[in-house]
Amino acid sequence: MGDILFLAHRVPYPPDRGDKMRSYHLLRHLAGIARVHLACFADDDADLAHAEALRPLVGRLHVEKRTRSKPRAAIAALAGGRAISVAMFDSPHFGAAVARLVRDEPIDTIFAFSGQMAQFVAPDPERRFVMDFVDVDSAKFDAYAEDATGLSRWLYAREARRLGAFERDVAARADLSLFVSAQEAGLFRDRTGLPATSCAVIENGVDLERYAPTASFTRLAPDERGEGPLIVFTGQMNYRPNAAAAQAFATEMLPAIRARHPSARFAIVGRAPEGALRRLDGRAGVRVTGAVPDVRGWLAAADIVVAPLSIARGVQNKVLEAMAMGRAVVASPAAFEGIDASVGTELLVAGADSMAAVVADLLDDPVRRRALGKAARALVERRYAWAARLAPLAAMVGRANPAPPDVAQ
Repeated sequence: MGDILFLAHRVPYPPDRGDKMRSYHLLRHLAGIARVHLACFADDDADLAHAEALRPLVGRLHVEKRTRSKPRAAIAALAGGRAISVAMFDSPHFGAAVARLVRDEPIDTIFAFSGQMAQFVAPDPERRFVMDFVDVDSAKFDAYAEDATGLSRWLYAREARRLGAFERDVAARADLSLFVSAQEAGLFRDRTGLPATSCAVIENGVDLERYAPTASFTRLAPDERGEGPLIVFTGQMNYRPNAAAAQAFATEMLPAIRARHPSARFAIVGRAPEGALRRLDGRAGVRVTGAVPDVRGWLAAADIVVAPLSIARGVQNKVLEAMAMGRAVVASPAAFEGIDASVGTELLVAGADSMAAVVADLLDDPVRRRALGKAARALVERRYAWAARLAPLAAMVGRANPAPPDVAQ
């Protein structure tokens, strides 16, 4: 067996946000199967520094700081008939580095994480190509277009079309396309017409030792937590679906909750809140934290964790982490999709029209909150450990493994 080349659109470390959690655990698992070389982009200087932590895992490491701005990528994409999402990562220097790795090392498998990285995988029948799309990114832009007007609507619709065509072409030449859930795999097959055997599922897991109610981490001080019921929403807050969800919950749902629970507070916990979201901080009952050293302190302090997303793709790590921490979770139908849990026993699901009432009722019932949290933790222990989720990966990359790929049905 030869080596594996792992391509990633972002340095897969530290595992402190959704995409990095998945890419890091995939990389670490593959490194236990074969010698792995890593080529990835860095968002900034901090990301470049983080890459050094991965050297013990990999053979050769190439990291390139991404400098192409979104406006430049948009101009290039519009001129060249490409998806902006793909043009954002266009780099001849990166492509040359990948070509050198393939030429110089005994690589027989290329594993690309996130669709944009497929542009650096040259057609080669001698090498296995596994594409981890994670979710159907083009469908997200379709959803954006539905909510937009004017030029924005046109741009989003164009991106959905162009990216969808790119995804279809990539999947047609990949040996296997991976998705985070059976729902995403099924959606992709419906949109592309590709056979079921071309798609497989690798679900996300949870670091059960790190995300545990009994783990060692810094708890919130009483003055930081405050008094009264605490509702928490976590995520990367410059990501549009997260920002929109936080805004809607704070402005449309929290007032109804506070009508029944006047001391209830809503903490928006996550890095890079922008504009209107930052201005919510200090509004009655609302706290916008920005980046925090450890999200577990806020999860542990929460009476309820909410995931009120109207647009969501794949499996929401934020939901699994809250469940692993033994919290009572109220998720929107979009945030719940792809999570194998019993509604009413292990978490609650509520749409925008009913979420305020469901949360307010749950604040009235501490016994039920504890029961939901206990059942949630038990679920992730038996269902979502990373080792179990990644067990089929060796066979998917062509290595000996008695467990066959989890082909999506």
